[in-house]
Amino acid sequence: MLPRIRPRAGLAAALALLCLSSAALAEGPATVDGARITAADTEPGNWLSHGRTYGEQRFSPLKAIDRDTVKDLGLAWSYETGGNRGHHATPIVVDGTMYVTAPWSIVTALDAKTGKELWTYDPEVPREYGKFACCDVVNRGVAVWEGKVIFGALDGRLIALDAATGKPAWSVDTKEGPWPYTITGAPRVIKGKVIIGNGGAEYGVRGYFTAYDAATGKQSWRFYTVPGDPSQPFESPELEAAAKTWTGEWWKMGGGGSAWDSMAFDPALNTLYVGTGNGSPWARHIRSPGGGDNLYLSSILAVDPDTGRLKWHYQTTPGDTWDYTATQHMILAELTIDGKPRKVIMQAPKNGFFYVLDRETGALISAKTYIPITWATGFDMATGRPIENPDALWDKEPKVVMPSPFGGHNWQPMSFSPETGLVYIPIQEIAGLYAPDGKFAYHRKQWNTGGDNALITDVDPSLVAGALIAWDPVAQKEVWRAKLWGPWNGGVLSTAGGLVFQGTSDGKFVAYDAKTGERLWSAPAYTGIQAAPVTYTVDGEQYVTVEVGYGGAFALAFGRAARATEFPVIGRVLTFKIGGKAKLPVPDLTAAVPPPPPNTAPAEVVARGSALFANYCLACHGAGAVSGGVLPDLRHSGPAVHQSWKEIVLGGMLNDNGMVSFADVLTEADADAIHAYVIHRANEGDVPGTPKAQ
Repeated sequence: MLPRIRPRAGLAAALALLCLSSAALAEGPATVDGARITAADTEPGNWLSHGRTYGEQRFSPLKAIDRDTVKDLGLAWSYETGGNRGHHATPIVVDGTMYVTAPWSIVTALDAKTGKELWTYDPEVPREYGKFACCDVVNRGVAVWEGKVIFGALDGRLIALDAATGKPAWSVDTKEGPWPYTITGAPRVIKGKVIIGNGGAEYGVRGYFTAYDAATGKQSWRFYTVPGDPSQPFESPELEAAAKTWTGEWWKMGGGGSAWDSMAFDPALNTLYVGTGNGSPWARHIRSPGGGDNLYLSSILAVDPDTGRLKWHYQTTPGDTWDYTATQHMILAELTIDGKPRKVIMQAPKNGFFYVLDRETGALISAKTYIPITWATGFDMATGRPIENPDALWDKEPKVVMPSPFGGHNWQPMSFSPETGLVYIPIQEIAGLYAPDGKFAYHRKQWNTGGDNALITDVDPSLVAGALIAWDPVAQKEVWRAKLWGPWNGGVLSTAGGLVFQGTSDGKFVAYDAKTGERLWSAPAYTGIQAAPVTYTVDGEQYVTVEVGYGGAFALAFGRAARATEFPVIGRVLTFKIGGKAKLPVPDLTAAVPPPPPNTAPAEVVARGSALFANYCLACHGAGAVSGGVLPDLRHSGPAVHQSWKEIVLGGMLNDNGMVSFADVLTEADADAIHAYVIHRANEGDVPGTPKAQ
């Protein structure tokens, strides 16, 4: 089957598109290269790279929209992506054309002034592959380079399209072996090389990131983030050294360390920075039973982009056993510390510490907690290591630990303003329940955390919290805080207009005063927002745009604690300007909920179904079988679903919708028990505390 390229505007528009001679399509993309991205501040009206610049500050010098004029901001245009899952992309804007991705890795080019669709390319990722996306079928955006739009598809392909037409130029499968690698992150292009990592650590993969020639797709080099089988030659001296920090037979379960999101680049130092992820399985006592730091898990790696060789590394969570990835956004900046200018790299990874490192040497400058934590009791600056709390280890009994696997800060990008000197971080305070799985057995096509979720039957919304904070990286302290409805809010943009923009999980797009945190403006989105905004100009007019559509790991898994509104997920690109007059339709909430079947199963069957649901279904369908608002709520299923339950769960009846068969791990009795549990929950009704539309 050939991938779809969809010019919706009809034949006339398609012919007009082919004849365009404007910089928007013919000249603009062809001229995007390293020199142009490095000099991005000379053309602030574009957003040329994922973080706008290679330093990933997500700060814009544009200031027509400022503290005084932001009150007049209105919707200029909106575009419906057609997706109803998580929307995480940062739009790229080049000379009047916007490139954006949607769930299932669908790429669209839009007129950045009007929102008119120019072309759409669907790589037709097999929907059953969604099972291997631990945290929703999301995509965080494209890279534009010398006339090509380059992106990663969920099923592991790296694809280059012609920027003017959306037609494929080349495609390469980045996967290695039979393991279920995924790609959700945005690629970066550095010195003609496309750098891309992957996800899949929950499924037992060995992490790596790879450089490909941007012109041809030919592989240049590959950096493995954890060592492989020590009976075989190591790929590099760095991996031979790393193997000394592992014990047991970790390689049989992959090891993890997938580099699924953050990168930055310093052209002056010719250094690429990559953040790495958690171990596979999460449980250190299973993957490395003799302990050890397990390099290069949960680390910042500084790499030579020409050769892929390691320059230095810093591990944020040695021997991680809580899924505390260091794949969170990294920012390069120049700070004055102790009276001296320092070139630094900053990160707020999941583990709750805000790190400032010398980006030339990797030397630690500071590490302070930006949220309350219990996994560590402090930080030892002499060794450069957190002081691990032995009471947070969960190898023998369940433990409640702060933060949870969702972290104090997840993938949602933060922003640094050189004008205020502050870093703006979307933080979350969520405790995690970790329980050992005494019957753990590695399964390549299922989650392999080493944990047992059976105790997780509900999440009270009052036990989770979220905020946008302004953090002073020099003084190492919080400056202001904007409390939000809950966790899982959007990425951040700061501007020279003295503003900070962020979307929220309860469906609002908000502007704050960058110095004080005062809320100056907001607009409804009618769905949660996780993506980070960007700003740009067309014909001298400034726009602010954000992709909206609730989804991702927390939204799927945390049930009523994640259900921020009752609105359905309708994916859109929303673009605002001063004096914008467009309006969004208010979603219809009048659909009736069908009555559930009677609850007739014995209590012991329901209890067994509860444990099975927690371990096999919770990650997508929510704790307590309560939808977080992304997928349909199973408690509200109609007669057709109940009648076809085993055909769906075991037979793969809804395979094309992403609901694959679980016959490889569940029996008919198991499926019946899960069904009994869902019916039981449906008859209980909604638990108090579930939010309503706002």
